[in-house]
Amino acid sequence: MSKRTIVLMPGDGIGKIVLPEAVRVLDAVGFEADYVNADIGWEFWCKEGNPLPQRTLDLLEKHHISLFGAITSKPKSDAAKELAPELQGKGYEYYSPIVGLRQHFDLDICIRPCKSFKGNPLNFIRKGPGNTVEEPIIDAVIFRQNTECLYVGVEWTNPPENVYQAFMTHPKMKNFAKTPKEELAISSRIFTKKYTTRILRAAFEYAKNYGYKSVTVCEKPNVIRETSGMMWSLAKEISKEYPGISVKDTNIDAQMMWLTKNPETYGVIVSSNMFGDIASDGFAGLVGGLGFACSANLGEKVCIFEPTHGSAPKYAEFSPSIVNPIAMILSACMMLEHIGENEKAQKIQAAIAKTVEEGKVKSYDMMKLSGSQDAINKGAASTTQMTDEIIKNLK
Repeated sequence: MSKRTIVLMPGDGIGKIVLPEAVRVLDAVGFEADYVNADIGWEFWCKEGNPLPQRTLDLLEKHHISLFGAITSKPKSDAAKELAPELQGKGYEYYSPIVGLRQHFDLDICIRPCKSFKGNPLNFIRKGPGNTVEEPIIDAVIFRQNTECLYVGVEWTNPPENVYQAFMTHPKMKNFAKTPKEELAISSRIFTKKYTTRILRAAFEYAKNYGYKSVTVCEKPNVIRETSGMMWSLAKEISKEYPGISVKDTNIDAQMMWLTKNPETYGVIVSSNMFGDIASDGFAGLVGGLGFACSANLGEKVCIFEPTHGSAPKYAEFSPSIVNPIAMILSACMMLEHIGENEKAQKIQAAIAKTVEEGKVKSYDMMKLSGSQDAINKGAASTTQMTDEIIKNLK
């Protein structure tokens, strides 16, 4: 059998640091693959006016599976200033390449597990009865609809006249009738039945396959009645096909309060694009922060696995690097599970768990140090040392 080919997209900043560390762990666990590097990110925006070149789309179309590092994104005006001089003023407009990938390949299902590792000093704790300290075991998996909602980019500042007049037909727009059109900024929150159904069904299937007893829809249907209402209505219908799995609902604002009161009561959570982004980052903060936050972007043909942290360009300049590679390594585990290499994924997860619980080697965030080069002198492990310890614990 020929080796599988994995497209590597390091991207920007620390993405170029953590992605090679994940490949080292994959090699160490005995996963055999051919790797091909693909161009994506700020460098290609600046020199080509396109952070997501067609050649990269072609590689993904051919090989289907990718590991992705991180992307730098900046506001529209700042991005324009960094274009090569010969490209400025020619109509190029920056658009997030990871959002572009999700929409181009219909990567509509995003899975973000937030699971605590025993012994992690960054785990959430709370006071219990009699002034005791409790450390609940958190095992939440957020399913985020990945291609719709506010992220579709259907928005205007000073909307065209036809758009403005269309919006003005809605009774609620009377509150803005006296606002000059040029002072309006409008973003559209768009849901479709097809993709809302897909993310809900993916969440219920995951709950069934991994033994979760409930699926919680985290939205705001009491206020955002049409879009959030669609998701909640469909969830109740789909739940009838999954006896033994209850369907619950929370409002996103209340969820952000409850996740620090009783996070252990939540298992599978499903949300729209924006609310899923918020909820997953909130839960990630309870299990160690973005250094432990992995994710999968799944389409029917192409799948991309990435940590949810950003490119953190400041940290990319440190030598040796101090960034925590665990989120990237866990993302590689999600890739292994997706392609059926469950045993190898479990071995890596066990090695990470052992590394964290033993606490012999800790990254700067696990030591609760500020992110400075001096962290190494204070006992923090370098990125390479963290990976070395995980590889050692594979054996």
